[in-house]
Amino acid sequence: MVTHEDDATDETTADARGGGEHPRVRLAIVGYGGAGREIHGRLAAEAGLPVTAVVTRDPGRRTQAAGDWPGARLHRTLDELLAARGTYDLVVLASPTARHAEHAAALARAGVPFVLDKPIGVDAHEARAVVEEAAATATPFTVFQNRRWDPEQLTLEALLARGELGDVHTFERRWERWRPTPRQRWKENDPTGGGLLLDLGPHLVDSATRLFGPVRSVWAQTRALTTPTEDDVFLVLQHEPGGGAAASPHGVVSRLWAGSVVGAPGPRTRVLGSAGAYVVTTFEQDASPFELFDDDAPDGTLGWFTRGRDRQPVPAAEGGHADFYRALGPWLRGEAPAPVDPADAVRTAEVLDAARESARRGSRVDV
Repeated sequence: MVTHEDDATDETTADARGGGEHPRVRLAIVGYGGAGREIHGRLAAEAGLPVTAVVTRDPGRRTQAAGDWPGARLHRTLDELLAARGTYDLVVLASPTARHAEHAAALARAGVPFVLDKPIGVDAHEARAVVEEAAATATPFTVFQNRRWDPEQLTLEALLARGELGDVHTFERRWERWRPTPRQRWKENDPTGGGLLLDLGPHLVDSATRLFGPVRSVWAQTRALTTPTEDDVFLVLQHEPGGGAAASPHGVVSRLWAGSVVGAPGPRTRVLGSAGAYVVTTFEQDASPFELFDDDAPDGTLGWFTRGRDRQPVPAAEGGHADFYRALGPWLRGEAPAPVDPADAVRTAEVLDAARESARRGSRVDV
């Protein structure tokens, strides 16, 4: 049963950075669907942060929220949530993409710190407006680019830092799945905010730019095979020369795929350098015809360092998506930078805008 108590929960947790006791960050989640409940709510629980308020109109989701977070306040609108300001410390915006900029602006005007799920707007114009509004009101906010904490991304970063691949010239990543019958939800059917370019594109582009630096130009193809929005996406990014820890002086080329009608997904990650390659064939629960390649991988490893027919397992780096939520407390207390700099999300939006224009024109577009 949901209660409506005005008093804030006075729970504390040990701060691993300083060893002291600090109040736990109380979260309010706006939107309790696939992202709000299954991703944000789950990771908040894993990180030990309480959810004390949820905004959703759907009766079924309200029931779920009440069962997941006993004592949390339930609200039907963002205005209701803002009127109950004393019951939470930070708002997590997991609403549909088309409403991100609107909701972020409302929180910024109210001076409420927030986490905004990616993408922060439907285009670079909206993304810049969100950042400018938050800056004008001095409202802290960060962006939920959780795939920075993927085990494969962390492992690849460590491999690059050790210089084992030499000069990297090519980065490839695929987010491919077999879903020929689309789900009936806004991500598949809303032309103003849905589609794989805005859903998975921010992850793919952010991963590439974080590893190999700014993008100089984009060439892209996008198609709508089974939905009104893009469900088949291919991007080629030309990075600036010298970007990243182990990039070629000529600049890395990133090839990025996202597809929903892919009966035979390709290798998840392939990175090619002058001293060898790094290959990851599996991704979470996605099936892949290349899974046999990893059957004999030792425990504690992720992917392979390869030179032709020679291969060696790569030690997996520690970490996971809940580390984003563990970083929120130190950030809000001013002890650490934001987990994700919103300026990074603006640059990602600029790349995605260029990709959309490239697909429309059929030619390369400068960023």
